[in-house]
Amino acid sequence: MTESQKPLNFLEQIIEDDLANGYTKDQLRFRFPPEPNGYLHIGHCKAICISFGLGEKYNAPVNLRFDDTNPAKEEQEYVDAIKQDVAWLGYQWDKVCFSSDYFQKLYDWAIQMIKDGKAYVDSQTSEEIAAQKGTPTQPGVAGPYRDRSVEENLDLFTRMKDGEFEAGEHILRAKIDMEDPNMLMRDPMMYRIMYKEHHRTGNDWCIYPMYDWTHGESDYIEQISHSLCSLEFKPHRKLYDWFLDQVYTGEDVRTKQREFARLNLSYTIMSKRKLLRLVEENIVSGWDDPRMPTISGLRRRGYTPAAIRKFIDTVGVAKRENIIDVSLLEFNIREDLNKTATRVMGVLDPVKLIITNYPKGKEEMVVAENNPEDSNAGEHQVPFSGELYIEREDFKEDAGKNFFRLTLGNEVRLKNAYIIKGESVVKDANGNITEIHCTYDPESRSGSNTEASKRHVKGTLHWVSIAHAIPAEIRLYDRLFNHESPDGDKDTDFMQYVNPDSLKVITGYLEPFLADAKIGDRFQFQRMGYFNVDIDSTPEKLVFNRTVGLRDSWAKQKPKPQQNNAQPQKVAPQQQASALSQINKLGKKLANLPEEKRLATMESIQKLALDLTEEEVIGFFNTSAKKIGTRMAGIESLYAFAKAHSKSLKDIPGAEDFVEKAKEDSNELLREAASKL
Repeated sequence: MTESQKPLNFLEQIIEDDLANGYTKDQLRFRFPPEPNGYLHIGHCKAICISFGLGEKYNAPVNLRFDDTNPAKEEQEYVDAIKQDVAWLGYQWDKVCFSSDYFQKLYDWAIQMIKDGKAYVDSQTSEEIAAQKGTPTQPGVAGPYRDRSVEENLDLFTRMKDGEFEAGEHILRAKIDMEDPNMLMRDPMMYRIMYKEHHRTGNDWCIYPMYDWTHGESDYIEQISHSLCSLEFKPHRKLYDWFLDQVYTGEDVRTKQREFARLNLSYTIMSKRKLLRLVEENIVSGWDDPRMPTISGLRRRGYTPAAIRKFIDTVGVAKRENIIDVSLLEFNIREDLNKTATRVMGVLDPVKLIITNYPKGKEEMVVAENNPEDSNAGEHQVPFSGELYIEREDFKEDAGKNFFRLTLGNEVRLKNAYIIKGESVVKDANGNITEIHCTYDPESRSGSNTEASKRHVKGTLHWVSIAHAIPAEIRLYDRLFNHESPDGDKDTDFMQYVNPDSLKVITGYLEPFLADAKIGDRFQFQRMGYFNVDIDSTPEKLVFNRTVGLRDSWAKQKPKPQQNNAQPQKVAPQQQASALSQINKLGKKLANLPEEKRLATMESIQKLALDLTEEEVIGFFNTSAKKIGTRMAGIESLYAFAKAHSKSLKDIPGAEDFVEKAKEDSNELLREAASKL
């Protein structure tokens, strides 16, 4: 579906309606208004992409405005980090603005509101003010200072500005309605006294405006046409409009606030306060720790701007809060890196493999394709010798019939090289295998076009030549929390759900092609996952971070719903399982069904697949378990989707590789299913 064919989301529809009812395109202006009191996280990406995305769609300017009204929490460090994050995502702002630029204007407007009887100085304690506010079901009551004279209010407010009072001695409040059903309208605070040095204005001010007073007025000063914010600000809209009523001249653009659902991710914490606790208690190494959901953490882990933007686009713009499965974010980075990352070989848990009939001292170069998804990516050479490292898990001395890697007496192919056969092992005193001895077929070299090179074997292993391997520090990152909703239980501290296995640091051995890898470079370690070079890396000591595995290792770990003894209830139509979950369920037993039932089930899967999106189809076959039935379901889903949408396998990322592996599998049913594609 092209951009022009996509249906409008509700924010775009609002803008289209405004354009149809008198707005002109040159009046459109948007903004992203972060508070410079912390680092941006994945949740902010949605607000960034919405505002800047609308700017791109309508060719309208977008301001980057820092709402810097609380000097106790704000620092220039955060300003610089936010600028870096927005630019890294690929967006360009029109102006950098600060609410502090408008302190004088806001003060002048506040003076006028006092003169108009719309604001007053309150000298009560915060506890007394709170007691008078009432509740959502009970109206508030007026305080003793609500009817101070204009002259007294002007005198006190001026002296507040001049620093004659202690912090907390007086505040300025808007005079609205203490009985309004919306509690935010019950004479909200506009200014408080605060003796803190501001990161931009220094000590010029000792009274600072509150967010609700500053936000809409800053939008109006900048002539923002649509002030877009998350749903928690919807109750504030009435106050936003009331404050605008006090300053709007009727001659220029009147800003309107509209709200969208914020981004909530499973297995993720978004609260700045809780993220700060992770940093302060040394659960993570800092705000840019690759396990953190901060943009700087995602960047360091190896995420790309394209993957994050595609993820936000896939999530869409909604009016209701919901929780997005973090696996969708992981899927998007896999899809992006699959297209762009160079394939290399690295062994992370090595065991020595000796090819006993390989000529002693011989070395040769084999050719490795850089990226099968990109015909222009080229190739590179990898040194091969008679002593290699392979993954320890790729060998079993005693293996079942479903183990297709190296065993004694069986053959596998070494990636880009030769077919080998397991012959014997050497063990230490504790019975641990220290060496695997094998023989190779010298006529079976990959790409040599000999009959032996075309011989089919069940497994292919990655490897590195011991003499040429580069040791590197490998940081195996995983999800920071092992609970789907770590802060969803009010009775349990979210820290109880920290995943103790979220980081494992090991030494891996890499092919020498990686010797010149630069910080930020991204690679696929074949059969292991996607990795990038960390900022701690040096030419003398390479450090790689695991960005994400090749498949979703958490899919099988999701807890099953708890059983209870209550009478089962009928499920309403709208609560029926999704097409994707039904396909997954049907696939689990597909390979074990009698032929007639299997064919009928395959037909059902194809019908269900017509309701899938391309992202769901790709996600399903990319994360399919190794079970034959599930892979067959992936084949049937892919077949039905491609046929219905007139797509070839080349049009669907990763499909060709998935199908080719199925065609080469030892299982006849899987090969037969794949042959139709």
